[in-house]
Amino acid sequence: MSARELIDVVLDQGSFESWDRPIEQPDPGKAEPGAVGLDEPESEAGRPEAVSYGEQLAAAAGRAGTDEAVVTGRGLMRGRAVAVVVSEFGFLGGSIGRAAAARIAEAVVRATGEGLPVLASTASGGTRMQEGAPAFVEMVRISRALMAHKAAGLPYLVHLRHPTTGGVFASWGSLGHITVAEPGALVGFLGPKVYEALYGEAFPAGVQTAENLAAHGVIDGVVESAELPVLLDRALGVLVDPPTEPVLTRRTGEAGPADGWDSVLRTRRPDRIGVRDLLRHGATSTVRLTEPDASILVALTRLDGRPCVLVGQDRSQNKAMGPTALRQARRGMRLAEDLGLPLVTVIDTPGAELSREAEEGGVAAEIAQCIATLATLKVPTISVLLGQGTGGGALALLPATTVIAAEHAWLAPLPPEGASAIMYGDTTHAPAMASTQRITAADLKEIGTVHHVIPEPDDDTPESLAKAIAAECAAHLSGDRREQLADLG
Repeated sequence: MSARELIDVVLDQGSFESWDRPIEQPDPGKAEPGAVGLDEPESEAGRPEAVSYGEQLAAAAGRAGTDEAVVTGRGLMRGRAVAVVVSEFGFLGGSIGRAAAARIAEAVVRATGEGLPVLASTASGGTRMQEGAPAFVEMVRISRALMAHKAAGLPYLVHLRHPTTGGVFASWGSLGHITVAEPGALVGFLGPKVYEALYGEAFPAGVQTAENLAAHGVIDGVVESAELPVLLDRALGVLVDPPTEPVLTRRTGEAGPADGWDSVLRTRRPDRIGVRDLLRHGATSTVRLTEPDASILVALTRLDGRPCVLVGQDRSQNKAMGPTALRQARRGMRLAEDLGLPLVTVIDTPGAELSREAEEGGVAAEIAQCIATLATLKVPTISVLLGQGTGGGALALLPATTVIAAEHAWLAPLPPEGASAIMYGDTTHAPAMASTQRITAADLKEIGTVHHVIPEPDDDTPESLAKAIAAECAAHLSGDRREQLADLG
């Protein structure tokens, strides 16, 4: 798609307003100092005839129908005011020179001043080689403007089109709160043609593709351009729209005393509620982000109408948490802080990974970093003890300002079998350890670790419990996002 075609797909019809001021381009008939020609058609004498940079720009404008390699402005996305920055690949391969960089930076600064989210769509070979180093360093200027925009708590969403390489990918193409790419897009730092020219061999196939980068957690997903409005609508529904009135009912009554071993067995049952049930039955407008380790799920969502970032341990994977999962969780924490959104963590894990790879990957340090990050966030935080809460993997998501627990959830330094092995040399004393170690939700509430316990009646289902948990979370997530940002100063 051209820049204009993409704008027509994403924005409400007729809502786009250009912010682009006319650019004074070099005289097509005059050679520019330091500018290098790309095209060298043969003259009548058979010798290459240099084409000035000005002539290249004039020809590019004629082909692309734009005066530069980027189009900026504002418009409406499903009725919401947004700023857009869109590459035009038809203009010298979308390369970014000084004029294009200035246009991008000015648009971001204006968006920040007007309090608008920025939607960026890239399609570029990177820095404009005709301008060299002066254009190259302009990526710093763009990055500074974007970091100021994000520091203001405003969303920055990125869509990578085919191709996106070089300095563009290494700056404003990689700074999004959410980043997706179109299917099959070439996305990478070093262009494959440059690699082959420098090293005399082809770049490994399949590496610089949108799908591969999504699988490795570099980007958040692969989305057809035609489906982009759906994703943006969901994301902006969480990031921009005010909270709606809760519709779910909070569960009343007191949870009775639970037997520790009975709770452990209940939380290990295949039909036990998991984080996916919570999102399915208690949330709307969910946008799942990248999951290079499936044991952790990160999402933008609304729990009973209240926008938040959710970081949840997925019991359906039956997998302990390794360093990658913990880094993934910390990304969700930072995202909540950046956007001024409340954070909800969901604890349901058999524990941290015990392996050589985990130790060499710094699993202990990652647990420590998660604890420190969560404990010092300025946004409202809620931890939901949903099921199993084993070891450092559980502790990494625990230290929120409010801790909610399902009646049969539990928290322990080791699974009861592990505690039994340490104390007695075997696992047969696990039921007794589950009792003596005071691991139940009721025990945890008594010592002040848990603030609210949600009862689980005998006829409870994953759906009904999910709705009760979402309602309880929503009750603690009061105030709209603008008030939260004001509180953050």
